[in-house]
Formats: sequence, structure tokens, C-alpha cells
Amino acid sequence: MKIRRVLATAVALAVTTPAALLSVSPAYADAKPAAQTQDRQSKQTVEELEKAAAEAQKAYDEATRAKAAGYAELEKTLKALEDGGTHPLAVASAAAQQAAKDAAAAKTAADQAVTDAKAALDALSETATKEERAAAETALSEAEATAATAATTKTAADTAATEARDKVHDARIAALRAQNVLAKAADDALAVKVAADAALAKAIKEAEEGEEGGDCEPELDLTSEVTGLPDKLVAGTTTDFSLRVTNGSDRHMDEVFAFASVHATDRTGLKDTGKFFRLQWSTKSAPKWQNVDVDDYIDGVGALKPGAHADVKMRLTLDKATPAGNGVAFIAADFFNEDGTCGGSPDLDMYEFDVKAAGSKPGKTEDAKPSTTTKPSTGNTGTTPQGSSSGTPATTGSNGSLAATGSSSATTSIALAGGAAVLLGAAAVFVVRRRKTGSDA
Repeated sequence: MKIRRVLATAVALAVTTPAALLSVSPAYADAKPAAQTQDRQSKQTVEELEKAAAEAQKAYDEATRAKAAGYAELEKTLKALEDGGTHPLAVASAAAQQAAKDAAAAKTAADQAVTDAKAALDALSETATKEERAAAETALSEAEATAATAATTKTAADTAATEARDKVHDARIAALRAQNVLAKAADDALAVKVAADAALAKAIKEAEEGEEGGDCEPELDLTSEVTGLPDKLVAGTTTDFSLRVTNGSDRHMDEVFAFASVHATDRTGLKDTGKFFRLQWSTKSAPKWQNVDVDDYIDGVGALKPGAHADVKMRLTLDKATPAGNGVAFIAADFFNEDGTCGGSPDLDMYEFDVKAAGSKPGKTEDAKPSTTTKPSTGNTGTTPQGSSSGTPATTGSNGSLAATGSSSATTSIALAGGAAVLLGAAAVFVVRRRKTGSDA
């Protein structure tokens, strides 16, 4: 028998806005029997992921073609910008360089004329007439005026030649940057494709395994609460906080598991930065720090009597290289009994926090406040998750499909404008959590 906890996270990929982590209903958020709900959501999860993977493949193919076309255009542009090339800027630069050479030659000739005029004036003998001396002086004056004009012309020509060369250089840099943007867009599209393919493969595998699953029921009185997690974290630091799991019901729970998962992106929302985070736990019965890395479940809570609670020490470490961005911690709890019954809290509590770059000052901090990602169904056909960092709620319809994000679901597109690529749309990432009892527990 299994419990399955489904977390759907929509990540906005628009380059002008930060990522919004939106949680969609878990397996319990429906008034219908749990087994039917789980089967229906598993199939829909796979269908949504198949669509997301297909869209990601299409976007990657388009980005790859754009990159190849951009590279061909780059080579053509660089060749045209070479000395003697056909690009208008190269032609203008060549003309400016020639004008500068002609101006330099003219100035040299004018300077020589001044030298010759001075020599002629100095060579006049004492017997030279006034007319001869006046003519020599006039020749010198005219030569000096011509030299001054030639110097001014040469300065202007040199400036024009430099500006023309700079324009050619800037055009080369612009062409290279445009190609870099296309290459980056292709890399980003590949990352989305790889993530979508991995999520689909995992969902298919877990959906197949889920055919063995049994019914588990929501338990409103099994609660989990985090204290001491700041709403601002700095890269390169470690934060200790607490997680309390409380059995507020009137039933004995033989084995209780806490669920804890951390997700984060950089400020653009394009890059998943979860690899820089390490979440650990420790309890009184298991004091050694252990990584939360097996289905995101913590198995150190043990049994809980009615009204009892257990405290779990948590430790979140951010690598020094963690980029600044946004993060969320998802918290919940499940239980299993020896008689085969099982269940868990129907909601995932979401604790949002900001991530600051290493060396930053966090400033005034407060404990991150929980926002419940889903509310138990009261007979209505859909649920409306809460807790978007953008303030826009995500909504699931009666079929539990992916949250609407303001554009087509799970669609990523590449738009090319002015030789640059802009990545638009949203990528759907589904993470399926489950835990087995018996020999698999």
C-alpha cells in the first residue's frame, strides 16, 4: 500500500519577471475516494507531462535551428566587415581611412611649403628690393594659412577614420552578442527539454507502480508547522529551524513521516538553483544529521499517540555559489498503521523566502509565514491554490490539470527579434512523492 503526494510547480520563464512557484492540489484534495483521485491525477499528470515534453522538444528544435541560422549569418557579417569588405560600414571605413591618408599627405606638403617659404625669405640679400621682400613675406603667409587649413582637415579626417573603425568594431561585437543570445536560448531550451523528459519518465514509472496503490484518507488533524526559518537567506550560510508534527486526532498513528522539500530559482526564473541547497534533519531518537534526499520524506518521527507531537530539527545550508533568487519550502506529514490504513495532511504548507548572494547583508528578517497550497474540497469540482510570489493564483479545473499561468499550459516558445532571442512562456514540472509501507517502508 502506498501514499502518493503530488506537487505541481509552474515556473514562469519570461525573462522580464522573477519565477513564480505555484503549487497545485495534492492527491487528497478531492471529495471522491482516494484511489479514484490518485488514478485520475496520475493519468492526467502523465498526459500533461507528455504535452510539456513535446512542447519542450519543439522549442529546443526551433532554438537549435535559430542558433545554426544565426551562426551562418554571423560568419557572413564578419566577412563583410573585414577590410575591403562589402558591408556599408566597412566601405565607409575604407573611405574614411583613405581620406585621412590624403589629408595627412596634404598637410605634409603644406608644412613643406611653409619651410620652403621661410627659407626663401631668409635667403633674400640685403640688396633685395621692397617688392621682392614683400612678395616673399606674402608667400610665407599664404603657405602658413594653407598649412593651418591642412592641419584642421587632417584632424577632422583622423577623427572620422577613428569613428568609422569604431563603428565596424561595434558591429562585430553586436553580431557576436546576437549569436551568443541565440546560443544561450538554445542552452536554456535544452535544459527545459531535459527537465521535462526526466519528469515525464519519472511520472510514467511512478504511475505504473501506483497501480499497486491502495486507499489513503486525508487527516486534517495531522499537522506540521515550521518555526525559525527566516524569510531571507544568504548564500554561504547555514540556518537551523524546527519542524513540529502534531497528531491532533483521536487515533493512534503507528508511523508518521514528515514531508519537506525545498525548491528555488535565480532571479530570472530561468535557472533551477536547487542543487546549491542541502536540507538535513535530526531528531531525539536519531540525533545524527541526515540529508533529506529520499522522496523528501523524514522517517525519524516515529509513532504518535492522540494529541502528541514530535519535533524535528532542520538545517538548511546554501552553497556559497548559490545565485540570488527566490525559494520555497514545502511541508506536510503522512502516517501509516500496521493494519494497513494510511493517510496524511491534505495540504502542503508553503514557506517562501528570498535568497541573497554570498556576502550580502540579510537586513531585517522575520520568520517565513506559511501559505497553504491547497484547501480540502467541500464538494466543489476544482481547487484554487494559494501562495504565488507574483500574487496571481493558480487554479486547477475539475480534471485537476496544470495551473493556468496566463499563457498556454506547459508551452515554451522562442521568439527572435533584432537578431536576439527572447524565451517566453511557462514550463510545467511535476514532482511525484510516494512512500511504501511493509517491506518498502
